[in-house]
Amino acid sequence: MKKIILDQIMKDKYYDYLKDNSFFVKDFYRDINSYIGFKKFIKDKYHLKITDKISNIIDDIELVSSVVDTLK
Repeated sequence: MKKIILDQIMKDKYYDYLKDNSFFVKDFYRDINSYIGFKKFIKDKYHLKITDKISNIIDDIELVSSVVDTLK
């Protein structure tokens, strides 16, 4: 694997995800541009996109609101 890709994985904090999905390592050896596909796959699988984060925040707000309504 090229040092550039490994540095980028460490910078983006995707190293733990790479351990779980190690089949991407062979793609990194073959094509340096496969990192873009890896990032997309990880964001989809582990719900790391901005829209997923906003959805989680909305769910948390609704939970707190329902707890407050129950306490009243």
